[in-house]
Amino acid sequence: MSKHDPVNHPSHYTFGKLEVIDVLEDWQMGYHLGCVIKYVARADYKGNAVQDLKKARWYLTREIERREKMVKK
Repeated sequence: MSKHDPVNHPSHYTFGKLEVIDVLEDWQMGYHLGCVIKYVARADYKGNAVQDLKKARWYLTREIERREKMVKK
């Protein structure tokens, strides 16, 4: 992508050969795991890597807790 488009193709998602959303859709990621991938992928491109990695951890923890509850049923 040559031109920054903050709505349709933000630069923090369009580095490399694939856009993050295309990968998430192809892999059929659920919401929580999709957010994990999204925050990890953009961490070094958006400005505050530690904050994005903490967000990824929050979503991963939530997904783990959701799955643990499903196993207990």
